[in-house]
Amino acid sequence: MKKFLFFMLITSLALFSSFRLKDGLEIGDTLPSLSLQLKATDGSNINLQDAKKENGLLVMFSCNTCPFVIKNQERTLAICTYALKNNIGVVVLNSNEALRGKEDSYAAMKEYAKAQQYNWYYAVDENSTVADAFGANRTPECFLFDKELKLAYHGAIDDNAGDAAAVTRKHLEIAINELSAQKEISIKTSRSVGCTIKRKS
Repeated sequence: MKKFLFFMLITSLALFSSFRLKDGLEIGDTLPSLSLQLKATDGSNINLQDAKKENGLLVMFSCNTCPFVIKNQERTLAICTYALKNNIGVVVLNSNEALRGKEDSYAAMKEYAKAQQYNWYYAVDENSTVADAFGANRTPECFLFDKELKLAYHGAIDDNAGDAAAVTRKHLEIAINELSAQKEISIKTSRSVGCTIKRKS
């Protein structure tokens, strides 16, 4: 009887683990097939698949209000521009649903994108749906997908969010170079440093 109960316990645990949801995307995972339309600050409705270019897609979770985003805005502008030059589509998403009626409202996003001269999509992630599907928790946090829309790099723009002058490795730029050259990504993940995404409670 004890052996039977032990067997049932092990079997139950195995089944639970096999059906358990992952915490987020892992390297090699395919871009989630999300049918939702994302409202961009240029007035268009987009989906992530349509934003892809020949060499892939960069999805960056950001916002208007995070001090890390504001401090590093020049780096965001530079890397998004660099991605487009390398024929990689760019979508910046604002998933801060808890602040949607305030500083991260759609109207405020439009003003922010215009002031920063965004030349790519800056879109509302309603109910943090995309952030939840990706397992994104920080702003900024970057997900780089290859031309097959498989996750090739996940993490920070570079290795020093606090001091641009002290950066020793530009993780995302190097990953873009390697991706464009169809090489293996040398560092596939890094730790994102920034504010937490403000989801609805």
